[in-house]
Amino acid sequence: MSRKDKLPVMAITLGDPAGIGPETIVHTILDKSMYEVSNPFVIGNRKAMERAAGIRGVKLNINEISSPEEAKFEFGIVDLLDTGVESDAEIEYGKVQALAARQAYSYLEESIKLGLAGRVDAVSTAPINKAALKLAEIPYIGHTEIFGNLTHSPYALTMFHVQKLKVFFLSRHVSLREACDLVTKDNVLRYLRDIDREFRALGFENPSIAVAALNPHGGEGGMFGREEIDALIPAVEQAKAEGINARGPLPADSVFAFALDGHHDCILSLYHDQGHIACKTLDFEKAVTLTLGLPFMRSSVDHGTAFDIAGTGKANGNSMIEASRVCAEFAARKMALKAV
Repeated sequence: MSRKDKLPVMAITLGDPAGIGPETIVHTILDKSMYEVSNPFVIGNRKAMERAAGIRGVKLNINEISSPEEAKFEFGIVDLLDTGVESDAEIEYGKVQALAARQAYSYLEESIKLGLAGRVDAVSTAPINKAALKLAEIPYIGHTEIFGNLTHSPYALTMFHVQKLKVFFLSRHVSLREACDLVTKDNVLRYLRDIDREFRALGFENPSIAVAALNPHGGEGGMFGREEIDALIPAVEQAKAEGINARGPLPADSVFAFALDGHHDCILSLYHDQGHIACKTLDFEKAVTLTLGLPFMRSSVDHGTAFDIAGTGKANGNSMIEASRVCAEFAARKMALKAV
């Protein structure tokens, strides 16, 4: 078996073609390092790719394929699988458009179909637009919901990865008021079980999971709120009784710094901004979103479609390169464990 055969096959989806996805993917697929960690190919639209390449001032050597098995996986050749959904439609940069969302959704559907069939090991996704999805009457608000539902997975865990930080989220796209209501013993315990299961599947023998506190100073024994007493401590104690290496709740103003120093393998953050602020402040450009719990690895950049700069040549593909690299590395880790 050659080295290339041992690398994960990775589908890179184009995202909303009205945004910066095509430009960032041109940058990514022309980066030689991608071929050192994966066998990458693009699921997207040739017209969108060539237009983005023109904006970046490069020319693509495109190899059109109908399946990953037809890909050459050679640096300098862009293997492209076009789903054919409204492929000749004119997409205007920087605007919410239903047909752009339909194209983007078709790329995700194709990647999921290939992942479920075991024909790709990893999927790296460029940004999609929530407003465009709604306009196109696609019944999902984002990538995680699409992948979770279409793979029929029992859960889909969102994990931020930036440098040494690995951060999970008890809740994300809900109001802060609703996020506080979701801090219950049952919810926290369920997440601790799922995180432990996924990390063990990645080769962590006894993963240390730090639970961030909700209230200042961990609630100070009930002085600043009772969520720690009523929900978080009971959940952590129950998890420990089940053999899960859970720790906390630990004050959120210090738990990320301690994890960065190696005290914990990962953190369970309790709401969107609690974890996002820490990760993005550490390294905004290299903050990567991974989805665990699917039949294959999936990653995404942690920025949106950036309609304000789409088509201007200002888009930077470094985040897409990092997301794809991290996804490939985690996929290779799982492949190696399965081979043992």
